Amino acid sequence: MDFVQLLTCPKDLVPIFKFLKFGVYPIIQIGIPIILIIMGSIDLGKAVLSSDDKEIKGATGKLIKRAIAAVAVFFIATIVSLLMGLFGTSNSGVSTETDDEAGNWADCWGELKRNS
Repeated sequence: MDFVQLLTCPKDLVPIFKFLKFGVYPIIQIGIPIILIIMGSIDLGKAVLSSDDKEIKGATGKLIKRAIAAVAVFFIATIVSLLMGLFGTSNSGVSTETDDEAGNWADCWGELKRNS
């Protein structure tokens, strides 16, 4: 499989695309931010229970950093999809479409349905 074939939507890659879109993508976009915020909250809770001002200040800073990282992880997938949508819709001037292929990877990604 060469690069030109990856610009289109080969039907044998559809199961992989489905796994990425409905399996990996939600875990990255939703699961990781939740874990980061829970870990930061636990650290802050431990610091508050210890009643040490220096430890509370450090845990608060750590919680803020983790919250910012959680927001960044949440939006990174959307930003990458947006950028790839802007720059990746070209077929590189090569017309290789057949009955088994859609127009480009963005069309292929958009055509995926959870139930099919």
